[in-house]
Amino acid sequence: MSITYYDFKNLPKESQYKLVSAEGVEISETYKDKLKFVLYKVSSFSVEIVYNVTNEKIEGLNVFQNNGMYEKLHL
Repeated sequence: MSITYYDFKNLPKESQYKLVSAEGVEISETYKDKLKFVLYKVSSFSVEIVYNVTNEKIEGLNVFQNNGMYEKLHL
């Protein structure tokens, strides 16, 4: 599936989470205190989902427009 950064940003949060789960490619995973930060590549942008490992809930979602660094890594 190909979706633009702006179309993704205009989706409801629940739809954003579902799309990342279904279509995203995990790039990295980092832990800090009780939080887990998972970075995904989705189409031509990146999405970071922040999970609370204590209560197993999503704490937040951040979208990043530039994927240039990841494109170079996967040449």
